[in-house]
Formats: sequence, structure tokens, C-alpha cells
Amino acid sequence: MKKTAPYGSWPSPISAQLVASATPTIDQPVIDNKTTDGANLYWLESRADEGGRNVIVQRDDNGDPRDVLPRPYSAASRVHEYGGACYTVYDHIIYFVNRDDQQIHRLDTGQSDSKPQAITPANRGYRFADFCVDPTHHRLLCVCEHHDDKDAEPKNFIATLSLTEPHHMTTLVDGDDFYAYPRISPAGAQLCWLSWNHPSMPWYGNELWQATVNNEGELSGATKIAGSKQEAIFQPQWSPSGQLYFVSDRSGWWNLYRYESSGQAVAICTREAEFATPLWTLGMSTYTFLGNNCVDDCGNRIICCYTQNGLWYLARINISVGTGSSELIPVQTHCTQISAVAGCGDTAWFVGASADTGNQLFQLDTITGHCSTVREFAVPVPAPDKGIYSKPQNISFATTHGDRANAFYYPPCNTSFQARTGDKPPLIVICHGGPTGATSTALNLKIQFWTSRGFAVLDINYRGSTGYGRHYRELLDGKWGISDVEDVVWGGRYVIDHGLADPDKLAIRGSSAGGYTVLAALTFHQLFKAGASYYGIGDLEALARDTHKFESQYLERLVGTYPAQADIYQARSPVHHIDRLTCPVIFFQGLDDKVVPTNQAESMVSALQKQGLPAVYITFPGEGHGFRKAENIAQALTQELQFYREVFDIKITDGED
Repeated sequence: MKKTAPYGSWPSPISAQLVASATPTIDQPVIDNKTTDGANLYWLESRADEGGRNVIVQRDDNGDPRDVLPRPYSAASRVHEYGGACYTVYDHIIYFVNRDDQQIHRLDTGQSDSKPQAITPANRGYRFADFCVDPTHHRLLCVCEHHDDKDAEPKNFIATLSLTEPHHMTTLVDGDDFYAYPRISPAGAQLCWLSWNHPSMPWYGNELWQATVNNEGELSGATKIAGSKQEAIFQPQWSPSGQLYFVSDRSGWWNLYRYESSGQAVAICTREAEFATPLWTLGMSTYTFLGNNCVDDCGNRIICCYTQNGLWYLARINISVGTGSSELIPVQTHCTQISAVAGCGDTAWFVGASADTGNQLFQLDTITGHCSTVREFAVPVPAPDKGIYSKPQNISFATTHGDRANAFYYPPCNTSFQARTGDKPPLIVICHGGPTGATSTALNLKIQFWTSRGFAVLDINYRGSTGYGRHYRELLDGKWGISDVEDVVWGGRYVIDHGLADPDKLAIRGSSAGGYTVLAALTFHQLFKAGASYYGIGDLEALARDTHKFESQYLERLVGTYPAQADIYQARSPVHHIDRLTCPVIFFQGLDDKVVPTNQAESMVSALQKQGLPAVYITFPGEGHGFRKAENIAQALTQELQFYREVFDIKITDGED
């Protein structure tokens, strides 16, 4: 029989320490580019209990995982600050970016005593990401970002690096502000890439280019084949037979296309679904080709993932050789979040999660349809059959201007405790970062941490989120700090109106751009009674003046032209309207954050304290934009929980941690 205790006070087996130890992620499955059967499989694991170290893992001959990247090395790129695609493998040799020095290192996994060796210059300000091996010219292609002048923006370009000593580095493509996806065709005779320029972001508009590669590896005849300021291209990729595919949102939805020799792009699969995600990190993959480079199997089979209404699905696309027509066939999995799709031969790999399972690396036999787990978290989280996990409920609610917004509602859930009849739980509204991004239904112990203690959670995909088409994404244009804030307020009211939350115990939390939504909602509306800002933004002008290159003109689209429209920036900046903020706020900030500098939190805290309002400020040395270390993740959660309990006067139940 369940014990009765107030909402928010329940003891839970999901401790802050457990959440922190369960935060490692699995990402970037890579097949040795010289193999044709997928036998050499690698992936990346981020481990909070090792100080946030990113470890390259290999599946050994027995099918067991083994770490191949020795301590203290950590594979992580800082291109665009967010990195991505930080390693590749060719002929048993791993080429990876080391986090501490941002140099490319070479590691021969075929030799047991091999140690990483740096093959790019030290202390020269170079950063690398998004690798592609060009075996024809025996070189590595990558995106390079050069920081050589503190007073100027870094320079981005596509570089080549010889795979043999002395590992000479050259510039292959330059002239634009940003680059992504340099990819060589199977025959080594063509190169494609994406590029874009300020003030665009890659999900607003970019260009897909193609060029001929001669025997010396030089380019000629560079031609733009897709993309514009109003069209966003994602993941250009060559089929095994040498045809170029890509994802475009020209229809209003990110769908898959093939570039024909006639110069036309043909839609492979047309539907109101998104086969892409915003390119915050380089090298993202939502589809892959099956088969090998031969006449009878020329890449007419594709494994892909796509999202509809906040849920992700896996599918197979068969393309008719004769007519070019295609058929999308669903692949049944229990996953509702899917990413990092890779393939070789008749096998595909992907990272998947569901409402009751965290990120796992799966292997799909596309002939038999059998899906098996390659790697899953070893952290002892409570089994879902114990009933401790709250299941997300997909909701759509009315908001301003006749629009609708989307969210996932998580009710309080605990197998050992219940509240008194008639009581309503405190509600935590979560604002995802970006703001161009989305939340998901994948098991998130940071949410279960709250629901298992008797809090309800509303995780909102406000207008401007991805996964609902380009029109929904553009509803935030010029409206950041307006539409997103209205949506979290209307979402909170929706939950209250349905009797699912205590109107006197509403909190709001968010990180980065989500932290700005938190502070704006607390300042310009009076619905919420407490807030938690993780490295959030309080001063839009300061952000426009002081952030990294990748996002330095992001606000041009979200807010307005700066400094010409400085009045809008000031009007939407909570720091200038502290007199309207009347509830307690807790701030968490990494002292090494280059995306949202510490002055953002410090200015808000100072302004609040001058007004005599409760403001808690907690800093973490050695942390950047997002916390990597387990002890810091646990400390932040523990102090946030204590903060809410004090604000809402929730008495702790005996036995609670």
C-alpha cells in the first residue's frame, strides 16, 4: 500500500548522483571506411563520471565493447563551440580531435601498444571537425576553424590533411563564413559541401555545392546545385553508385531529394515529416545507404529516421532502379527518439531511446528485420516495470494569435507514495534550448528526478521549435522573447485549467536560450512563482555584442537588426525590467562558458539583489556551456530541488535524500 505524503516531498530512488552518472550519451557510430561488412564498428561515449571525457569505443571480435581511446585523451571538437563529428576511422586508424589541444591525433588500433600522435600544428589556433577520408588522394577532408586574431572573427574553411608524414595541411575551399559536410564521391572524382554566410543560420538557409576533383586533388567547376537564403539543406551524401542525395525543406518540410544529371532535384519521399534536425553540431546523420558499390547493388536502399508530432520513427526506403519511384516502409522499433544513423552492407546502426529506456546503440539486420542492442548504459537505473517512470503525454494547446503549441506532460509518479485526495502537484515548466531545437520523449532522468518526487512536468516545444515543419519553425522569427514566452505561459495555464497543477506552485526552468525564456516569462508575466536559469540570457544586447562567431548574428532573425533596433533588444531584456520580476530565481553558470558568458548571469543577479529580491547564484569552475562533470550535475539538481522546496514550503518526507 502506498504511503501518503505531500506532492514534492516523496523519497525517490532516482537520486541526483544517479542522474549525473546516467548522463553519458552514446553518439557518432562510425564504420571503418575501408571495410565493406561493417565488422569494425566504433562509437563515442560521453561519461560524466570521468569528468565529461568523450571516449571512442570499438566493438571487438567477440562483440564486446572496448575503450580504444586511452586516458586522458577526450575526443571533442570546438568548431562553432558545439563541435560534432570529431573522429573518423580508416584502415584501423582513428583520426580524432583531442579536446584539450584541438589538434588532430592519429591512433593505430591495429597495434596494441599504439599511442595517439598529433598530426596537426600545436598552439596555432586551429580547430577541426566533420571528417571525410579521401582514399583516392590519400588525405583527410575536414572543416577547419582558425582562431588567429582575438580581435577578429575566426576563419572557417574546408581543409585537407595528408595521411602520410609530414601531414601537410592545405586550404581546399574558403570564402564563406561557414562550412559543413565536405564529402567525396566513391570514385574520388567529385566533392560536395554546404556553406552559408552571416546572418543566416544553417536551418534558415544555406547552399549545396558540387565540384570536380582532378588527379592532383584540385577542384574545378564548383556549382551551386541547391539551397538559398530561404532553403535549408541538410546532410548531402553520395550513394554507393555516386549519386548525390540531400535533405531540403523547400516544400516546407525537411524531405529527402536526389540530384539528377539533368540538374534537377527529385523528391525521394514526400511527406509532412522532418528527415533532419537543426545543424547545431556538425556531421549529424538521419539516413544512410545500404549495399555496396557494385552494379547490382547501387544504393537504392536507404535506412532513415524522421519525426512527426514530436515522435521519431525508423523507416526503409526502396527506390526502383527502372522508374526511380520510391516506397517508404516503416521499421518497427520501440524507440521514440532516433538519431546518428549509419550503415554498411545489409546492416544499419542508430542511436535510439524511448520513454522508459535511455540512449542505446542498436544494430538492424535489414534482411531479417532483427534489431539488437550493441551498447546500452551500464548505470543501474530503476527498471521501468517497477512503475517509477512517468510516461509523457503528447498535448497540443491553444496559444496567442490563433496558433497552437506543443508539449509533453509528465504526471507525478512513484510506486511507494501518493498525495492526499484533492491535492494538486507543483508544476515545473521546461523550456528547451536553441531556441531552434526541440525536446523529445526519450527517457530523461532529469525529468524523472522531479516526477518521482511528486512534481508534474510540462516539457514544451514552443513556436519556433523544430520537428513541425518550416512554418512552425519560422513562427519565432522576430518574436523571440514574445511567442516562446506566451507559449510557456499558456501551457502552464492549460495544465492548471485541466486540474493538473497547483496554481500557487508553478516553477519554470531552462538552459541557454531556454534560460532566456525563463527569465522573460518571470519578468513580463506573473504566472510563475519561481525559476531556475541554467547559463541563461538576461541581456540581449550583451549577447549580440559578446558571443561566438556561429551565433553572433543569430538574433538578427530572432529579434531584429542590431544596433539599429536596439530599442527592441532593450524592451525584451529582463535585466532592464527587474522591477517587474517579483519571485525568487536561482542561477547556475559555468565559468568557462564562451557561448553565454558569465556577465549574463552576473548582471541579472546584481540587478535582482539591488531590488531586494531573492537570487541564488551558483557557479562551476571548469564548466562551459552545459555541465559535463558528474559532481556538478548532481550539485545543481540537489540545490534546485532544495530551492523549490523552500519557495513552495514543501516539508521533506522522512527518508528523503
